[in-house]
Amino acid sequence: MRGKVALVTGAGSGIGEAVARRVAARGGHVVVADIDAGNGRRVADAVGGLFVHTDVADPDANAAAVAAAVERHGRLDIAHLNAGTGAGTPGPGAELDVEAHRRGVRVNLDGVVFGAHAAAPALRAAGGGAILVTSSLAGLIAAPGNVTYAATKHAAIGVVRALALSLAEDGTTVNALCPGFVDTPMVRPLLPALAERGGTIELLTPDQVADAAEHVIAGGGTGAAWVLTAGAPPAMTCSAASATWSGVR
Repeated sequence: MRGKVALVTGAGSGIGEAVARRVAARGGHVVVADIDAGNGRRVADAVGGLFVHTDVADPDANAAAVAAAVERHGRLDIAHLNAGTGAGTPGPGAELDVEAHRRGVRVNLDGVVFGAHAAAPALRAAGGGAILVTSSLAGLIAAPGNVTYAATKHAAIGVVRALALSLAEDGTTVNALCPGFVDTPMVRPLLPALAERGGTIELLTPDQVADAAEHVIAGGGTGAAWVLTAGAPPAMTCSAASATWSGVR
């Protein structure tokens, strides 16, 4: 990552913050994109990076973030499309929350499509690069609860696989990270309800996900979904049948 320019969305906390700090620690340049201006600026200041206020659900905001990276550093090498939300609606039998569902789709799916669309030309101009998408283990296997979240994370992997084919000639790799439960602000409020199911929750740390991000970007492969669970090394899979919710026992 030394000398590379990385744009990280959702970098104001959690996985995105850990990846931003990792890039900076490896000698790279970071553009911190987040809708939360306070946390985004905090992380940008900590890593010596540039903060860009970004709502990934807005295609113009994604384009502006990429343009800011190129204006500051002259190029873009890595786009980590990490921003996400747990907003959504449960399945039949519960009250339908239309706005929460639409918000989940806008952030978790549109944010990936718009982010990749904005980043691809800049990566091509740099001679190729890497797009990394934060999906979820819920994007590979069935899980009860928030159907919007599961659907959008499955869809994000579909976007990754399609883009891997279309961007191969540019020299750009496209991969997905599919972590189980990670100790982030989005997951922590869910832990009491998960504990009530009787299982022991094993959490990944954001730094462990950053380890995997570094591994996948350096590896040079493309079109893969990488399963990340507590206590196990990253495992590449292209088949939903190979993934289990091993983070819960």
